[in-house]
Amino acid sequence: MSRQDACGTETPGHRHWTVDEHLADVLAQVAPLPAIELQLLDAQDCRLAEDVVAAGDLPPFDNSSMDGYAVRTADTIGATERYPSVLTVVGEIAAGAGELPKVGPGQAARIMTGAPVPPGAEAVAPVEWTDGGSGTGQAADAMSAAQPSTEVRVRQEVREGEHIRRRGSDVRAGSTVLTAGTRLGPTQLGLLAAIGRGEVRVRPRPRVVVLSTGSELVQPGEPVGPGQIWDSNSFTLTAAAQAAGAIAYRVGGVRDEAAVLRGVLEDQLGRADLIVTSGGVSVGAYDVVKEVFADYGGVDFRKLRMQPGKPQGFGRIGAGDGGAGIPLLALPGNPVSAYISFELFVRPVIRTMLGASDVHRPVVRAVCTADLRSPAGRRQFLRGWYAEGTVAPVGGADSHLVGALARANCLITVPEDAVAVTAGEAVDVVLLTD
Repeated sequence: MSRQDACGTETPGHRHWTVDEHLADVLAQVAPLPAIELQLLDAQDCRLAEDVVAAGDLPPFDNSSMDGYAVRTADTIGATERYPSVLTVVGEIAAGAGELPKVGPGQAARIMTGAPVPPGAEAVAPVEWTDGGSGTGQAADAMSAAQPSTEVRVRQEVREGEHIRRRGSDVRAGSTVLTAGTRLGPTQLGLLAAIGRGEVRVRPRPRVVVLSTGSELVQPGEPVGPGQIWDSNSFTLTAAAQAAGAIAYRVGGVRDEAAVLRGVLEDQLGRADLIVTSGGVSVGAYDVVKEVFADYGGVDFRKLRMQPGKPQGFGRIGAGDGGAGIPLLALPGNPVSAYISFELFVRPVIRTMLGASDVHRPVVRAVCTADLRSPAGRRQFLRGWYAEGTVAPVGGADSHLVGALARANCLITVPEDAVAVTAGEAVDVVLLTD
């Protein structure tokens, strides 16, 4: 890798932040959302705020894993197809049964899957090993007789404990079944229900409002006029926020008018834990985002040593919990710049609010298959395709190339003090796939 000392791009009186400095400053000012109690299905995709301890055993009692007959093992010794054990059926046990018959010597109880094992029984003979209680000695469809026989022929020896799910064989009372920070998906919610939990204490999913600004923006599906483009940022960033675990609300195409932007922000503050904007953060004459946020105070606009995504904004607006205000990240308007900025800065904020431990995308080393150029003093993030330890650039470095972005599965990182990468050299790669 060809290197030279970073020359810097600061102008007198203006600080240029590094990527790491900006990210550290942002994360230092956000925290996991306060824990709340939620019903199970409302807690899906949230993170546990506490360890969950089982109050009882799971299964809570010995139960049958098969339709068949609860038997004593001694009564089936030597049983064969030709010489079956003939047992007296003393009752029938369905799942959910309360009163259970006692199984004594020479006896059996007809039992259904999930039903409690009766006292005296040591195993369950699957119905396929019996005549199904037909009393004929011939194979019969198990358990289907309208008038079950008082006898059943068992044609195979049954070992002790066979086809019985023992109490506590899955979860023991007092054991920790899920730890704080665990993401609650379908199987975790099922486990909570199985141990009798109707509610759970979690970090809620942050509510993220996504605003894209620009008078040139038109909603997809509507005709565009001269100088207009379809709004893609609000869709990209809203989807990215949802993928990161947030509840996201899209507000697209806010015109470059201070009064309009103020009105939208006031409407959205009540339902936001985090606000993300795109556009209006550079030095353009119509960048009203800076103008409006100046009214709120507490929003700092910065220039970062990165490409793309040099202009960034971060701060708080409105009156949030404790009067601190709602965190706001203002991203550049170019689509690639906005998305890369989201991945580097917004996604870690969302993950932090969730209480997740994995707030950053994974970074791996990979062999670059092509020569790369990079501006001195800036950390460059190029779109790439990573596979089996190698990475290839996808498209160019321009920040408007959404077609190339859609084909990428990673970001190739070229550090600030490097101006070139030679094919065959190793680079850091930020993986974008979950």
